[in-house]
Amino acid sequence: MSRRTPRTALDRMRTPHGPRGFLKTAFVCVLMAGLLSPLSRAASAVPPKAADTAAVADHCGGRCSDILPPGQNGNATLAQILLNQAFGTLPEHAQDQLGPYARLATGHQSLTDSTLNTFFNDASFGVPADQVASTLKPAGRTDVTIVRDKKTGVPHITGTTRYGTEFGAGYAAGQDRLWLMDLFRNVGRGNLTPFAGGAPDNQALEQTFWRNAPYTEADLQAQIERAAANNGERGRQALADVAAYVDGINAYIDASDRGRYFPGEYVLTGHKDSITNAGTIERFKPTDLIALASVIGTLFGAGGGGEVDNALSLLAAQQRYGVVKGTEVWESFRMRNDPEAALTVHDGSFPYGGRPADPRGAALPDPGSVTREPLIHDRTGSAATRTAARTSAAVAEAAVSSARRGMSNALVVSGEHTASGHPVAVFGPQTGYFAPQLLMLQELQGPGISARGATFAGLGMYVLLGRGQDYAWSATTSGQDIIDTYAVELCQDDHHYLFRGVCTPMEKVERKNAWKPTVADGTPAGSYTMRVWRTKYGPVEYRATVGGKKVAYTTLRSSFLNEAESIVGFQMLNDPGYVDGPAGFQRAVQHINFTFNWFYADSAHTAYYNSGDNPVRATGVDPEFPAWAQPAYEWRGWDPATNTADHTPPSQHPHSLDQDYYISWNNKQATDYASASWGNGAVHRGDLLDDRVRKLVQQGGVTRSSLVKAMAEAGLTDLRAEQVLPALLRVLTSTPVTDPAAAPAVDRLQAWLAAGGRRTETSAGSKTYAHAEAIRVLDAWWPLLVKAQFEPGLGTGLYTAVTANLPVDEAPSAAHGPTGAHAGSAFQYGWWSYVDKDLRSVLGESVRGPLGDTYCGAGSLTACRSALLTTLKEAAAKTPAQVYPGDTRCAAGDQWCADALDQRALGGIKHPLISWQNRPTYQQVVEFTSHR
Repeated sequence: MSRRTPRTALDRMRTPHGPRGFLKTAFVCVLMAGLLSPLSRAASAVPPKAADTAAVADHCGGRCSDILPPGQNGNATLAQILLNQAFGTLPEHAQDQLGPYARLATGHQSLTDSTLNTFFNDASFGVPADQVASTLKPAGRTDVTIVRDKKTGVPHITGTTRYGTEFGAGYAAGQDRLWLMDLFRNVGRGNLTPFAGGAPDNQALEQTFWRNAPYTEADLQAQIERAAANNGERGRQALADVAAYVDGINAYIDASDRGRYFPGEYVLTGHKDSITNAGTIERFKPTDLIALASVIGTLFGAGGGGEVDNALSLLAAQQRYGVVKGTEVWESFRMRNDPEAALTVHDGSFPYGGRPADPRGAALPDPGSVTREPLIHDRTGSAATRTAARTSAAVAEAAVSSARRGMSNALVVSGEHTASGHPVAVFGPQTGYFAPQLLMLQELQGPGISARGATFAGLGMYVLLGRGQDYAWSATTSGQDIIDTYAVELCQDDHHYLFRGVCTPMEKVERKNAWKPTVADGTPAGSYTMRVWRTKYGPVEYRATVGGKKVAYTTLRSSFLNEAESIVGFQMLNDPGYVDGPAGFQRAVQHINFTFNWFYADSAHTAYYNSGDNPVRATGVDPEFPAWAQPAYEWRGWDPATNTADHTPPSQHPHSLDQDYYISWNNKQATDYASASWGNGAVHRGDLLDDRVRKLVQQGGVTRSSLVKAMAEAGLTDLRAEQVLPALLRVLTSTPVTDPAAAPAVDRLQAWLAAGGRRTETSAGSKTYAHAEAIRVLDAWWPLLVKAQFEPGLGTGLYTAVTANLPVDEAPSAAHGPTGAHAGSAFQYGWWSYVDKDLRSVLGESVRGPLGDTYCGAGSLTACRSALLTTLKEAAAKTPAQVYPGDTRCAAGDQWCADALDQRALGGIKHPLISWQNRPTYQQVVEFTSHR
């Protein structure tokens, strides 16, 4: 186990790469495994020949590029896994995109358009004849061909029938990600520990997702049927596409089982026998894809929640300041509509989620009455340990937070400001770093489909993020509030509640999971029951009293029971007959009910649209707090049987066409559109993009390489250093700093700031940061200065309550923030806006939307300076080992390693750490030169 505090669920997953001891007993099998099974899928492919594909219109003119580390191939046989564990050898195409991706951190400064593909792949359609590595007719079909290129091994799938195209997509997905797809269908079903082992990390993962989507098989099947029935011909086509895709996956399972080149993790986890081949790889079915979609939607596409924590911090504020002043202070920290926030849409107003003029229906808990609903029951064996209990507690804490993982960024510039006159875009999702990667690349060409890009493994019927013949699209997590908390009044007992006046039993949904040790995971045998009580208003999360009445607080998400509905939007994005310009793009993404910011570029236009099923709330209901579960406060038009409701129309969602430029890094979308998370104000990581792209636009002549440079520079910059350190230094140097315990630290911080405040190596591969001492000081100082600045004024109770709403810090090395350690994404959640606004107030500078009080030194510049100096000296005295305590990958005190990106193994193949970058995992660079 890591010596750091717990990471996020995905980061914690236990996988077969871990215990070295198994090599002593298993490595002897490598010779037999090598004889009994081929080392790769190559045995099932035809030798290279000219690509058997029809020419498809490609309007990119060689100016489309992409990258997705570590590599396309995410499958490995048992022999390959054992060889990797013992000698570090890698299967073909398992790591060939990691090096180019990593080198951009030091290579971006000299980047030109002509050298872009040193760091990216050519994302043109098709494969030149001399670059064909293999050609395959999967399962002997004549209506589909899978061609793989020599450089990256990406599958280029061309079908003459719709069924064949989708069958080929499923087959290729099996070739590249079978183990990962199997892993995540079990995550989505809450069945990971019986499948992969009972390590605490696996327990955490299945608990995280099953808590948010506790679906039965009937629920999953009903989603498929509704999606088909509600969307006419496109819905029926989507159902047929899913069936063909699943058939392709299963054909690969059968072929790999017969040929004995299936992923070796099945042997290491006890599902297959390496000698006799006994055992079964369970075939896929359509409902597995819905289980997978629920994982992805919960992780990246569901905003809101946290209403009970909000209520607790509001009550703490009112206790500290009184009701009126306390509410004002609470709103100032919440920052729903901060006037200093960076915006994606520059003009217009899109009111949603704001504070009602006349609030009603709130159901705030009685002080001290809130208890969290337990998920885990009937623990036995290793599930009954303290470690397992702590894991469950951490999962429960994270599950109800409004500080949700929301990564990804986008930079899009109108052709009016580019050198070519065509729009330029650099965009992609930050989905963390894993091996195999959660995403996979593919090209699909067939009837009604023409696209290349990324898809989540197991959902590859369509390209989810990528490019078409003459347009490209991408998304960032928007996180607007589509989750509400209701207080259901209990009746009869703790498992009955009043539903529209009738005492109604809650539905008990359970999973009983048991595991035993395997070669991959030696966790001793254990078991537990996951139990969720579901109501019409969603699953129960808390128990409390409100005005003395016993209630259960439930969580209702607008996409709950409806994840499958988004499939039609993705189908449209892949259809060149539907998307013929920005209007078609915006219509397509309106069908996606996940909360995303969508961006578009073609040769002449750019566009933006914010998707998600935004429920229409009853007048006066404040979405920030629990509401009574009564008809007067329900979503308008809500049907509890299907969890459908009235949603705000497309015109009320933030949207735009041909704005001079767009940026997004999960920042505020538009004026009056309530910010997704707390603290979204004067300082946000979106500013790192906005400042740079605005400057480029003002200069004019933007190119692909200059926009990539802006992204790369922002992705290496410490937000606190660039945006907040100047104000900190103005306070500190308001009087000369002469204290010998503080002056050197101030000098180092000033020098680092003058150099750009970036966390970069002294030279490529040095594994040592330039300005390492200044970085160490700021990392140590930030949590100390925040506490010294705010806790005296807020009081311990309110300070603690607000930190439950918003973590204090999220530095790259942090393991306490929502993204965990070694995950790349940083500086999304933290108190940077609070610190900045408060210091400017103390300095007497202009502040739009100030906090409800002045905190640092109670408003005295002298006292504030004293508090900052005291904490700075304390931070400067901390050793590197104290600041960077080490973990399973890094020795204590290793600063570079603490930040470094880890391709976390979800299978048996290991990869090296690479230097920190805060950038999309999958990334496109596009500039179309013509249009149909």
